[in-house]
Amino acid sequence: MANNPLTPGIAAGRHSSEVLDRNFADLHPPLDRHEALVAADRCYFCHDAPCVTACPTTIDIPLFIRQIATGTSEAAARTIFDQNILGGMCARACPTETLCEEACVREVAEGRPVEIGRLQRFATDTMMAREGHPYGRAEKTGKRVAVVGAGPAGLACAHRLAMHGHEVFVFDARLRPGGLNEYGIASYKTVDGFAQAEVEWLLGIGGIKMEQGTRLSDGLDLDALIKDHDAVFLGIGLAGVNALRVEGAELPGVDDAVDFIAELRQAEDLSNLAVGRNVVVVGGGMTAIDAAVQSRLLGAETATIVYRRGRDRMSASRYEQDLATSKGVRIVTNARPVRVIGNGAVQEVEFEYTRDGAGGLEDTGETFRLAADQVFKAIGQTLEDAPDALEIDGGKIKVDGSGRTSVPGVWAGGDCASGGDDLTVTAVAEGRDAAEDMHNAILAGREMVIETPRPGE
Repeated sequence: MANNPLTPGIAAGRHSSEVLDRNFADLHPPLDRHEALVAADRCYFCHDAPCVTACPTTIDIPLFIRQIATGTSEAAARTIFDQNILGGMCARACPTETLCEEACVREVAEGRPVEIGRLQRFATDTMMAREGHPYGRAEKTGKRVAVVGAGPAGLACAHRLAMHGHEVFVFDARLRPGGLNEYGIASYKTVDGFAQAEVEWLLGIGGIKMEQGTRLSDGLDLDALIKDHDAVFLGIGLAGVNALRVEGAELPGVDDAVDFIAELRQAEDLSNLAVGRNVVVVGGGMTAIDAAVQSRLLGAETATIVYRRGRDRMSASRYEQDLATSKGVRIVTNARPVRVIGNGAVQEVEFEYTRDGAGGLEDTGETFRLAADQVFKAIGQTLEDAPDALEIDGGKIKVDGSGRTSVPGVWAGGDCASGGDDLTVTAVAEGRDAAEDMHNAILAGREMVIETPRPGE
């Protein structure tokens, strides 16, 4: 996003390269061996561990922490990878504060949980630093599987299918694999090119072929994929962005937050990345937090998140909200945009305060304005490129508990599929579980379609 004469308030070079390096350093530096042993010693190794229940991939957390405590960190990594082959990225980006760590007994009793995320990173980084890949392939089955989308769900699915001996062909729209992990996570959470390093490590199992720059509806046809493969998995994510349906939304300076985050992640020199002096982000989820925080880190003087409901209704965790405010981000709640104001480019955004009423969200009639030369939309993403043959439920591809779609031979998982919660760790679980069901169905030759319940069942 280079300087644009139409948007004079958006400029590059607000900080020096040295300041940017400090600002975008690792949010949670890795533990060394001694620190890991001390952190592991705090675990009670609960028999009926609530942290395991809280983990979408059901990693045996007490076991892997005990393995770290006994000096067998590579065994700990194996315990993690058996359930979550992208455990390295999840250790960095997973909202552990609202999942396993929130459920930790020590969090409940003392307000300070075992550092499960950092311990997981210690174990996975240790194994990934070794030569070779820890998993081998089963005897080749002669079966071919297509995976569309090289995000967390698609990669987890592809790895598990390759492990079972199938030949896997992964097609992805982007120039780099990784999906959300590569393009959608704040840079300070995954430094030093870790997303691509993890993909390369995962592909070390063999049996997986990648084709980048290919998307459904533009070079890929679902019917052809079904014909040429024994099964198909769709992990296409949510590529569309909801529109900001207010006057002035088309003005230069109004951008999609996901595009800003992706551009930042791909930038070779952050000092060349332009950002506004006064940034306003509309939304209340992780994308809004990441866009606002990184705007501040790039040098924005003000960054304000505005969300239409109360702070307790924001989908971003309280930890992430507090992180944002610690970086100087202001959070305004119970307000919605009604107009973007500008003369050739954004200058202000007008908002109206809201309240919860008997019939839902209500406008109060009271308005205010915020100065803005850059506005980021972070109000949700939508499904694109889904073939017409697929049944859609709530704006996502309808699937059953195993990931099967309404089309025989086609599974789906991750953000594009119904029932998930748009987390990397959940996408991994869905891709893994779909792969197991695909493997069993391929070998058994069973009918591969959702069963429609009979009336009365």
